[in-house]
Amino acid sequence: MTEPSFEENLKKLEEILQQLEQGELPLESALARFEEGIGLVRLCTRQLDAVDSRVELLLRDEAGNFFTKPFPRSPAREGSDA
Repeated sequence: MTEPSFEENLKKLEEILQQLEQGELPLESALARFEEGIGLVRLCTRQLDAVDSRVELLLRDEAGNFFTKPFPRSPAREGSDA
């Protein structure tokens, strides 16, 4: 079985958020959904980090030669293990 895509995980997380915002779930159900949401946030973060490590900038030096350089990580996600 393959891991759900980032988009699928994000959609599921949005559904959980809507349910929690409505405030109609019993406490135990709300807690279970909250914990599921935390797991999805961590999974989405790992998926973003995996993509982030593959993105490179294509640059040109002063002589006109092209080279690649890793895309700079955002300060909010550096060292993130959420």
